[in-house]
Amino acid sequence: MSNPWLALQIGVDPAERIGQIRRAHDAFISGGTTTQVRSVVAESWHRSAVASVDPDTTAPTDLTDDELDGYRAAHPLARVLPLFRDLLGGIADDGEHLMAVCDARGRLLWVEGHTAVLRQAAAMNFVPGARWDETHAGTNAPGTALAVDHSVQIFATEHFSRPVQRWTCAAAPIHDPASGRLLGAVDLTGGDHLANPHSLALVTATARAAEALLAAPVPGRSASLAALGRDEAVLTVAGRRIRLGRRHSELLALLLRHPEGRTGEQLALDLYGEDHQAPVTLRAELSRLRRTLGPALVGSRPYRVEPGVTADFLTVTRLLDAGLVGEALDAYTGPLLPGSDAPGVIRLRRTLDDRLRAAVFGSGDPALLDTWVRTGWGADDLQAWEALTAALPRSSPRRGLAAARIHDLTREYGL
Repeated sequence: MSNPWLALQIGVDPAERIGQIRRAHDAFISGGTTTQVRSVVAESWHRSAVASVDPDTTAPTDLTDDELDGYRAAHPLARVLPLFRDLLGGIADDGEHLMAVCDARGRLLWVEGHTAVLRQAAAMNFVPGARWDETHAGTNAPGTALAVDHSVQIFATEHFSRPVQRWTCAAAPIHDPASGRLLGAVDLTGGDHLANPHSLALVTATARAAEALLAAPVPGRSASLAALGRDEAVLTVAGRRIRLGRRHSELLALLLRHPEGRTGEQLALDLYGEDHQAPVTLRAELSRLRRTLGPALVGSRPYRVEPGVTADFLTVTRLLDAGLVGEALDAYTGPLLPGSDAPGVIRLRRTLDDRLRAAVFGSGDPALLDTWVRTGWGADDLQAWEALTAALPRSSPRRGLAAARIHDLTREYGL
């Protein structure tokens, strides 16, 4: 059975296939019909068309200079850049192609390789800081790998943008091993010779190696807590995943939100409210938590989490503080401990949700608003659908769907 993620099957003539796909691409651009192309490509062409990508232009620039330098220095994938260089850098330079790494929004963070190829790639703006997700650049390996969350090759005329059709690329997505959040993708870009099983296998293996390295403990970082979108948090300590019970999840989230520490009375109010239980109940819970995690992570007098423990909900907060709304939305995988009825957790959950929603609305960015309404928590948000409709170009096919959803929600809410 053929591999749908590979661009060329054994025995296929590349030149003949390029011409065949070019004719299919021309037919799609002129009439919207897709024949004789892989389903992953046809579906990507349709997404590109819906996003109103111009087939005669390439990716826009999103980050430059100091903003780019600061952003990629703080990005989680900066930690595994040496690995990318070890596994792909030499191959890219020797083979006259490029290694590229992008974030979850398709922004290129690093592009490295053969000098002459770098100059040629710059002509189509395949450079650090450029936005190569499908919405902005059409079908391409890193952008499509992010869209379908799978390793993929894109061969020559399979690219939606005509200026990119002289290139072939293979890319694989990379995930945060603790939360499963999409972090970005790693890519090899070059000539038609990359349309083989080896390049796809290589980027896939590199992505898995990067995830394994990210799962390893970092000096100075004791543990990380994943508490968004789940009723019971998962703590990763030295590569070991610990699933916490609901009460321990609540305690750890509250302590992380208050690094200065909390007294027993404050924690009791956070957990139980005004009618809180006897102090002995809280002390017993904290004692069990310290036995589970060890005194190196949870201190007392006051109760606190020792420095070096991170949390996904705090990452979202820091990204919002930095004005990085798109990155905060990417990092947000759902409400904080949604099953918790602890008053302190409810306050934290509502504060984070309201702040993120306000930032998405305030951005006026149709891509962010569209991402919001596609989520489980945003699908029934009438105001978000209205804001999306106002932000979309009049020619966008998405406006019709948004208008229909507004009609349905208005009737459902009796407005």
